Amino acid sequence: MMDLDHLAVAGATLAQAQGHVEDALGISLQVGGEHDVFYTHNALIGLEDGLYLEAIAINPDAETPERPRWFDLDRFSGAARLSNWICRTHTLEETMGLMPRGIGAPVALSRADLRWRMVVPEDGILPYDNMCPALIQWDAGVHPAKRLQASGCRLLRLTVSHPDAERLNATLAPLLNDDRIALETGAAGLQADFETPHGRRVL
Repeated sequence: MMDLDHLAVAGATLAQAQGHVEDALGISLQVGGEHDVFYTHNALIGLEDGLYLEAIAINPDAETPERPRWFDLDRFSGAARLSNWICRTHTLEETMGLMPRGIGAPVALSRADLRWRMVVPEDGILPYDNMCPALIQWDAGVHPAKRLQASGCRLLRLTVSHPDAERLNATLAPLLNDDRIALETGAAGLQADFETPHGRRVL
C-alpha cells in the first residue's frame, strides 16, 4: 500500500544540509528548488532503485508560513542530519486512515509541472518523535528521481530507532514490505547505509 519514496536530511541552512550529505557520500548534489506553503528549499541526489534524497532547510529569503513547516523544521537545531523518511502511496486517504494518530492532513503542493500531496501534521511534528514516515502521493509530473542524474549510490539499509519501535512496526508492517527498512528499539533516530562509488558510506 506504500513504498519508500525518498529520504530527507535537514540542516539549519541548506548549505549545512547539503554539505553533510556530500561529505558523507562523496557525491555532489544537484540544484533543487523552493517550496511554496512551507517556504523551504532543497538540493537533490538521485539514488538507485527509483529513490532520491533531499537536503532541506528553511529558506531565509522566503516569507514566514501561516502554519508550522513540515519535517519539524521550525524546531530544528544542531548539526545537519538524516531527519525523515517519506513513503509514497497511490491511495492517500485510505493509507492515512491506517497510520498512527497525528499523522496529519493532506496539503496540496506544486512546483513547475510537479503536483503532489503531502500529509503534514498541524504542528509539523510526525508521530513517534518524527520517526513515523511522512506520506506523499504524486499526482502529476515525472517522479523527481527520474529527472536526477545517476549518482551510483544505492540505499542498503534504513534503520529507524525509537523506544516504541515495536508498536510502530506493528502499524507499518501491513502497509510496507521493504527488506531494506529495519525498526529497532532505542533512542529516536535514523541511519541510512549506502553503497557508493567510494564504498559503503553512512548517513
